[in-house]
Amino acid sequence: MEFDPIFLTNNLHHESVDLFLKSDPHLRRLGGVAYSHRSQLLGRLPREMPGVYSVGGGRQVGKTTLLKQWMADLLADGVPPHHVGFLTGELIDDHHALTRIVQNALGPVPTSERHFLVLDEVTYIKDWDRGVKYLADAGVLDNTVLVLTGSDLVFLQQARMRFPGRRGRADVVDFHLYPLSFREFVDLVGEDSTVLAGKARRGEASPEDVSRVFELFDRYLVHGGYLPAINDMAASGRILPATLTTYAEWLRGDIVKRGKQELLLRDLLSALIRQVGSQVTWHSLAGMTRIDHHKTIADYVEALEMMDAVVVQRALLEHKLVGAPKKARKVVFTDPFIFHSASYWLKPHSDPFGAQIQPLLSAPEHVSALVEAVVVGHYRRFFPCYYIKAQGEVDLAYIEDGRFYPVEVKWTRQIRPKDLKQVSKYPQAVILANTRHSGRLNGIPVRPLPLALLALCPAGNIQ
Repeated sequence: MEFDPIFLTNNLHHESVDLFLKSDPHLRRLGGVAYSHRSQLLGRLPREMPGVYSVGGGRQVGKTTLLKQWMADLLADGVPPHHVGFLTGELIDDHHALTRIVQNALGPVPTSERHFLVLDEVTYIKDWDRGVKYLADAGVLDNTVLVLTGSDLVFLQQARMRFPGRRGRADVVDFHLYPLSFREFVDLVGEDSTVLAGKARRGEASPEDVSRVFELFDRYLVHGGYLPAINDMAASGRILPATLTTYAEWLRGDIVKRGKQELLLRDLLSALIRQVGSQVTWHSLAGMTRIDHHKTIADYVEALEMMDAVVVQRALLEHKLVGAPKKARKVVFTDPFIFHSASYWLKPHSDPFGAQIQPLLSAPEHVSALVEAVVVGHYRRFFPCYYIKAQGEVDLAYIEDGRFYPVEVKWTRQIRPKDLKQVSKYPQAVILANTRHSGRLNGIPVRPLPLALLALCPAGNIQ
């Protein structure tokens, strides 16, 4: 592949692999921080089968760095440097420019040799899907692994709809990159989450093991799964205002790019922060903001959901295992760092860590709502997630193998029997609590919440 010199910064391996490994802007940053992460997606990204693949996820989760690591792995495995390329959509105006650039790089007729091309932030390119569709239909991509990235979930949906029959023969063609889970964070700081979870399941975890996991969970509530915030804490013991600002500005910018108003976004975020963990309707949220119509509220919330900033929990119709369209919803932030960034953006302070984050995490009612959001954010990575609204409420109900499993989240030290009225009706229920020991309460299994998150996996429920 040969590219215009404007793309050289991201293709230094075309000059020298060593230069790429040492000087690529994304790989270079990994060497200057306390913690760098290799996502499990690196082992799942395509190698053998040509096709059009996608990697989606919210802003600042590390999609570009992930693909640079993937490129480095390809080069380490002997793929010729000029068979690997990286294009950023920020430098490509429209689908005409895109098709011209890719055709010039790959040639009008595909060779028998495999090529790997990353097209980062493809949604910056006007009518990008038309360009990719043309390239696929013209046979230009017949022997190319093309990986597209975008910073919202709409992009993933568009890829599924617009390229039928052009995606390749791989079992998985769409990938979703999330912020680090609690389990990934535990591994990142040098602990072995698998060993700790195994000990907890067998009842062999020592008091020191359990205390360590709870200590790490307290840290996770500060920075969530975002590496810039994690490294801020490692370097200076606090999240820097600039780090919080960077994410908040991305959030604001993406909303404005969608033709929406910053002022109304501020109103909505303020209302969502006040109501986090509570049941809301679009009408009730409209009453807390200057947004005068519930449909506009729905549009803004959907935009935040597609940006991977919030999760919308619908009430479960138990007999159908789908969301109830007319019942109230719960809207939670997908990660503690997003919550803290939004709070700081709404009320800037010279010391957001000391004046905002620490006081919030010291207030039981606020930290309980944040913990519930963390649990929902983790389960939704693997399962369809709802909540139960009947005579009482159950915080979470996830669907697996055609059944729903209720999960009650209790982070307060004292659990009142009346709070378990609804969840007690379900024999498959579990309580995740702020306790150091497993047990039963009113016949319901109780699990230490941070240990349960370590054991959470897509192949089964809480073990």
